[in-house]
Amino acid sequence: MPEVKPSLLNNLNQHLKLVGPSAIRAFDIEVSEIPDIIKLTLGEPDFNVPDHIKQAAIRSIEANDSHYAASNGTIHLREAAAGFLADRYDIDYNPTNEIIVTIGATEAIYDTLTTILNPGDKIILPTPIFPLYIAVGLVDGAEPVFIDTSSNDFVLSPEMLKDAIAKHGDDIKAVVLNFPSNPTGVTYNDEQIKAIADVLRGTDIIVISDEIYSELSYENSHVSMAKYLPEQTILLNGVSKSHAMTGYRIGILAGPAQLVQKIAMIHQFATTTASNPAMAAAAEALGTEAGRQDTLVMKAEYLQRRDYVYDTMTQLGFKVAKPDGAFYIFAKIPAGYIQDDFAFARDLAQKNGLALIPGSSFGPGGEGYIRLSYAASIETLQKAMHRLTAYMEENGK
Repeated sequence: MPEVKPSLLNNLNQHLKLVGPSAIRAFDIEVSEIPDIIKLTLGEPDFNVPDHIKQAAIRSIEANDSHYAASNGTIHLREAAAGFLADRYDIDYNPTNEIIVTIGATEAIYDTLTTILNPGDKIILPTPIFPLYIAVGLVDGAEPVFIDTSSNDFVLSPEMLKDAIAKHGDDIKAVVLNFPSNPTGVTYNDEQIKAIADVLRGTDIIVISDEIYSELSYENSHVSMAKYLPEQTILLNGVSKSHAMTGYRIGILAGPAQLVQKIAMIHQFATTTASNPAMAAAAEALGTEAGRQDTLVMKAEYLQRRDYVYDTMTQLGFKVAKPDGAFYIFAKIPAGYIQDDFAFARDLAQKNGLALIPGSSFGPGGEGYIRLSYAASIETLQKAMHRLTAYMEENGK
């Protein structure tokens, strides 16, 4: 095995020193060594991809659809995505120049931030938040401006946003909204989205609106930021969570043509184009009535699971902002137990064989919380809650 010349390591992107490997993935790997562990760690739907979607991928392979597609994705998929966004959320995009197909929403995050940010720019991140935004921003040389939303049930208020803008002024290049949220499951209603749009409309701040969990909104219909601020919004979505297609790696990015054209350059440099069979499957998922019904079936199952886990954990003394979407519970560790969230999660995994993600993985405001993914069968969740109950009964101080 070759050993790197040590001095070469000094020549790398120096911003890499500010980040580390994903804390979520690292903790998941760590606890995987524990025998008989139940892992409710990753945001990984347990459903199989619907058969009609799989058949679309198979047809693509059998038709020898093996050559480069257009860099921004097949027009068939971009038209399906445009139709989906119009039908579900009443927002209109031109599939020819306002939509890019990316390698999952994670590539869309990377492409967008890398296009927007210059070294020294500031980006507003309401926390707790999916940590990829923090890492990519730092690697791009930007400075995160964290707004801890834990005191407001994990919702960014217009007042919080106004205060951050007043403090940091013209240095702010972008703000990230992720709703329904990973890790909290909290989302925004129509009134809240409109109020945030009103604050941002008079600025030159770009909104990166990560709505990958939009189809998993429970009590209220999802309202997109692009409905109220389309001229400043880059919208991210995809099929990973809505159709249990995480391994297909298909994301959707939409926005004003002039911005999308710039982001498309980074996309082209980074990936060239997505896989043809995966795009054919995604077009079936987004562009057919059967595909749009698939999400409703899964959502009904997730809702049942949410209610079961939420009820159990609140009875055990966890404080939880009841999630309105996604498939996560973000719970405050009760007093009388280990308050360091990493230490609590390790102790729970080692003693009772249940793995949850420490809340501080998601930035300021996540300390003292744990995140549970209920993207698992009800039988698995029942076993998990039995183990959690036993741990809480045996380890309170």
